[in-house]
Amino acid sequence: MHLTNATSGLPVSVTHPNGLTDPFPLWKRVLDVACILLFLPVLLPAGVIIAIFIKLVSPGPAFFRQQRVGLFGRKFMCLKFRTMKINADDSVHQAHLKQLIASNRPTGKLDKCDSRLIFGGLLLRTMGADELPQLLNILRGEMSLVGPRPCTPFEFDLIRPHHKQRCQVPPGLTGLWQVSGKNKTTFEEQMNLDLHYVAHKSLWLDLKIMARTVPAILLLIWEMKMPPEDSPLNDPGSAQQKI
Repeated sequence: MHLTNATSGLPVSVTHPNGLTDPFPLWKRVLDVACILLFLPVLLPAGVIIAIFIKLVSPGPAFFRQQRVGLFGRKFMCLKFRTMKINADDSVHQAHLKQLIASNRPTGKLDKCDSRLIFGGLLLRTMGADELPQLLNILRGEMSLVGPRPCTPFEFDLIRPHHKQRCQVPPGLTGLWQVSGKNKTTFEEQMNLDLHYVAHKSLWLDLKIMARTVPAILLLIWEMKMPPEDSPLNDPGSAQQKI
């Protein structure tokens, strides 16, 4: 039986149609490895350039390791390019996360006003380029190209029990949430999208999500350039006064 959210119509509590006998099917593993090998000639030089850039603009390592929750709740070390200053205060993000979970507002990030970011960090995060090192996590079998984003243990402890069903599939580099509005969705809608993927994962769905990922990233980059909705630049009256 599927329970649906009255707002989004997506499942809140799901029963996997195929059970849990094959949470990481062979077709998914083959797709992951094949895509990485196919695009490696492009991704490897890009990764080297990003690592050099980070070393030039910010003292400290180019890479960042953080514990995340993966398949069936198993913890693993998730790799990223470092986009924040050394010893950045993590309590800021934790407080923001608590507020998002408790509220029903869109899950926007702190990035645009986050002083913890290094120079160029906002662009790297918006493009998702900071997550390229997670290809190593994928090759190690800890992640997949497509799936729910791996949450931190802190977030895992905060979410509701039925939300934890998102860990019935391996976490992904991209996913249904990322290509369905991402920062415009509420936290509950994000969880519902993850649960929807858990219940309906297939080769065709993975291919569709992968095809929609680049357009979704380009849209995020475009929105990054736009002034905030409450900015005077969006007020016609203000614009006329400046002419």
